[in-house]
Amino acid sequence: MKNKKFDTVATGGTFDEIHLGHLALLSKAFEIGRKTIIGVTSDEFALKTKGKHKLSHAYSQRVYNLKKLIRKKFGNVDYEIARLDAAYGPAVISEKVQALVASSETAVKGCEINKIRSENGLEPLEIIEVDMVKAQNGKPISSTRIRAGEINGYGQLLKYQSKRLNNS
Repeated sequence: MKNKKFDTVATGGTFDEIHLGHLALLSKAFEIGRKTIIGVTSDEFALKTKGKHKLSHAYSQRVYNLKKLIRKKFGNVDYEIARLDAAYGPAVISEKVQALVASSETAVKGCEINKIRSENGLEPLEIIEVDMVKAQNGKPISSTRIRAGEINGYGQLLKYQSKRLNNS
């Protein structure tokens, strides 16, 4: 293996509509870690945090799509999927995890995780922040925007022309 900075890193998300932002997060995690633990939000936890009917895919389909993407884009990398039923997942309790790869939007959770780790007598994680990937209009790409039909997973605007024409 190449020179990796960490033995084990963690990252996570809902991974409902997989997009370039997810690819950036995974790419950084695989680049710096020998092994990556990927937390995927359970349907039950997503329901609590995102509300009813906010997901396009059930947990099993999201995990399937994620594994397929990893095989296609990253090949044979060492990773495991952890089901997230709460905000923090294995990063809070695992001595093995040394770093957290998070988007600039969610990096604040790293501070919360480190506080809990400290209370549990664990070393703090190094927080690796990945910039949000922007769509054509300069706003962050997100699954919410994709589900709304505003953009696609590559950040291309889908409703731009019709909105522009209606505002003229």
